[in-house]
Amino acid sequence: MSRTRTPVVAGWFTEGTVEKDFRLLGTRCCACSSVFFPRQDTFCRNPGCTGGELVEVPLSRRGTVWSYTDGRYRPPAPYISDPDAPWEPYVLIAVELAAERMVVLGQAAPGVGIGDLTVGMTVEVVPGVLNEDAPQGGGTVWTTWHWRPVTTATGAAQGGAA
Repeated sequence: MSRTRTPVVAGWFTEGTVEKDFRLLGTRCCACSSVFFPRQDTFCRNPGCTGGELVEVPLSRRGTVWSYTDGRYRPPAPYISDPDAPWEPYVLIAVELAAERMVVLGQAAPGVGIGDLTVGMTVEVVPGVLNEDAPQGGGTVWTTWHWRPVTTATGAAQGGAA
């Protein structure tokens, strides 16, 4: 029995793409060029804009770590957290996308811990899994995005201006 891959929030990121083509999706106002994520599909949120058509735009794949923290608690609903499963802390990263002039939050990729991050380092968005229902041969894989440090050819994470 195959498993269905379903985005946690439809339309927020590309689906069914290879990792190098994976992107978050925002919208841009055609009148003032403001970019929004999460996407805005009905009106321009810029208070100085009289409004305009909003078009979908892929956001930058890479950004710099603006801040980060570890989550050492089980998140409340609607997040899925099996009370019988062992709890593992997770890392949240705030990433500045310079071209879009915004900060986007997301979890770190599996295996990336607090000790692996520094403010100003370069990270990239990659596809991720938030949760899996009924892993015994059926169910749903709930997909999302993660942030992962960009590594150089030698394997060391790239730093940035602090």
